[in-house]
Amino acid sequence: MSLARPGGLQVSLRIIYGSSRRFGMPYEFNFDLARIPKAFFKELVIVAYRGNVHARIGARAKFLVKKFKISELIGLDPSDAITLVEDLIMVYAKNIEYKPSFKSSSKRAVFLPHCARKYMDGRCKATFDQTIPTYICNSCSDDCLVNRAVKIAKEKGYDVYVVPGGSCIPKILQQGGYDGMVGVGCSQELKMGVALLERSGVSGQGIPLTKNGCANTRFEIETLISTLQ
Repeated sequence: MSLARPGGLQVSLRIIYGSSRRFGMPYEFNFDLARIPKAFFKELVIVAYRGNVHARIGARAKFLVKKFKISELIGLDPSDAITLVEDLIMVYAKNIEYKPSFKSSSKRAVFLPHCARKYMDGRCKATFDQTIPTYICNSCSDDCLVNRAVKIAKEKGYDVYVVPGGSCIPKILQQGGYDGMVGVGCSQELKMGVALLERSGVSGQGIPLTKNGCANTRFEIETLISTLQ
């Protein structure tokens, strides 16, 4: 699959650097979805598969927050919980929409957040290549989520980047000539990134964090595996 719009990625680069305060801006609240039942995520998929998601996303998110007691389980204000669920619905819906074109892409990359490393200090033996920029995992901890994800993605033929932030991704996509990508990040980041990918013609799949923050963030390794199939 070739890029739909020649020069589209350059357009995205101008947009992203011209509005860097907006792209990748983290939520103003922290969350950990570890206590959320699996049934919630199954219903998220059902909602995302329904047509006309945009028209009633607020009502559907509010329904799910109330049904599964999301606010109480993760300690968020109801409005923040609804925002989080709205973003999750949009990520799931976009994954469904772009899955066929992603499957037909020929050169793919995986982008992992560096904050999911086991250690954020000198105990992490990753080296940082500022010319890309990316952290290069040196497999120092077997139980490190990033280490596991890097190995899985490389075994499946993906190039892997452990990035310090979302703003560097368009440059990497352009330089690498990728037409498919998998991004791991906050649902808010993934939602913002969709618009940039649509302008560039790159097909993507997003894997939301289940725990956000500046360190020890989490995502489901099983979701990554199924996405990379």
